Amino acid sequence: MLEHLAALGVAYEVVECDPDFADTAQFCERYGYSMDASANAICVVGKSADRPMACCVVLASTRLDVNGVVRRRLGTRKASFADADETVVRTGMMIGGVTPFGLSADIPVWIDSRVMDCAEVIVGGGSRDCKILCPPASLAELPTAEVVPDLAKTNPPA
Repeated sequence: MLEHLAALGVAYEVVECDPDFADTAQFCERYGYSMDASANAICVVGKSADRPMACCVVLASTRLDVNGVVRRRLGTRKASFADADETVVRTGMMIGGVTPFGLSADIPVWIDSRVMDCAEVIVGGGSRDCKILCPPASLAELPTAEVVPDLAKTNPPA
């Protein structure tokens, strides 16, 4: 994964973390990052015979629109979050460590447009023991990346 980042020539910094605190909310609390500047890389699959997958990158302070925008973009009647096993098989990464960097060419990366408004974001690093801190432009440089308006919805106030 780091080789892929180096080959892209994009700006990034590796941030090491305790794997027990890799899940976003725990990571942000423990290491002092804002949920508004933390991006989740979420694998979603269409529920059809060919099971199309996309990696969706959304701010941790928002909710991915799986049954609306994502489902329509996948071209399926139903969609769901990829489970842990399918995520590992298709990406080689565990949930909590998924990164959009280094994915195979058949997995598009869809980035919610709100991510692009951040000065920098922290996203999974390919394993549960690190994250990648980068400007959103680094995500948009991925060959399969596409910025998608309203890929996520804002969370209602608590």
